Amino acid sequence: MDFRLTEEQQAFAQAAREFAQGELAPYAAQWDEEHIFPREAFAKAGALGFCAMYAPESIGGLGLPRLDATLVFEEMAAVDPSTTAFITIHNMATWMIGSWAQPGVREHWGPLLASGEKLASYCLTEPGAGSDAASLTTSARREGEHYVLNGAKAFISGAGDTDVLVVMARTGGEGARGISALVVPADSAGIAYGRKENKMGWNSQSTRPITFENVRVPVANRLGEEGEGFRFAMKGLDGGRINIATCSVGAAQGAYEAARRYMGERRQFGRALADFQALQFKLADLLANIVASRQMVRLAACKLDEGDPQASAYCAMAKRLATDLCFQACLDAQQIHGGYGYLKDYPLERLVRDTRVHQILEGTNEIMRLIVARHILTQEADLR
Repeated sequence: MDFRLTEEQQAFAQAAREFAQGELAPYAAQWDEEHIFPREAFAKAGALGFCAMYAPESIGGLGLPRLDATLVFEEMAAVDPSTTAFITIHNMATWMIGSWAQPGVREHWGPLLASGEKLASYCLTEPGAGSDAASLTTSARREGEHYVLNGAKAFISGAGDTDVLVVMARTGGEGARGISALVVPADSAGIAYGRKENKMGWNSQSTRPITFENVRVPVANRLGEEGEGFRFAMKGLDGGRINIATCSVGAAQGAYEAARRYMGERRQFGRALADFQALQFKLADLLANIVASRQMVRLAACKLDEGDPQASAYCAMAKRLATDLCFQACLDAQQIHGGYGYLKDYPLERLVRDTRVHQILEGTNEIMRLIVARHILTQEADLR
């Protein structure tokens, strides 16, 4: 096993670090405080290729492996997990359109999304279908060369601020095989956006419910064939779990670096905090958990890149491990800061708030355990 990054991978990471320091770090606190959706920053990310990291080159994407994408997302999440998380969601939607859309839809939307000029939301979750995504009820009834879309989605990142929606809807019978994926312009007649959710974190990206009332969508806007939508959704979620785990690793790395600096600067009882063994142990454990999480995430990314039959289990394990350990790392770094860690003048409280939701979305960590258990008990998986 070779854990060293290539020169090209190091260059991608360095470019992402410079982008994060120049375009995210100076504004992240303001975006969080004022709930600003930073379209200009997304466009600048697109100019660097960060809006289509693993999307096909045919639409202007970089066509990179998922492993390389984790390097970029980690660097950005170290200063702004919320904004980075939306970029990962946009990447997933762009990749889906670039991979499975009909030629006309792909040629129109692909380059716009890859460049960051236009933005996409991913619409799977419903008020009554969260972890049990296969039970979704949003329907798409075919009428000639159109689908008529009716239903509701919940917790949609970027809703009301994005330009196109990738919507999972039921075109057939019950269960996963009755679900198809549609590309829906966000301003289509019959779409209504609810109020912006007042969230604990992730404030630089809007989160709203969406209702669809007799929205007419051309059949040509379907991804793949009828009934393939749930398969696409699950393939998207494998990558999405790596992405959100990477955001946790990045945030924890940012929290660790802040704590290390603070321990060298802050003095109590006539000594630097760095001289207290209890805090030395806490910082050492914090870094060990970040490194373990990072390696687990990169292993899962490699499994996905290789098409390993156990990739879904690895993605689930990585998501569970990284989001749990790295949220705790952010808490520990905040604790090291004492009362200052509770103030918005320091980034720790924002990193804590932004990473908490990572244990819930892209499948709760309880569902991640269920996925792994099923692989172990029903598929005789050899996860070594």
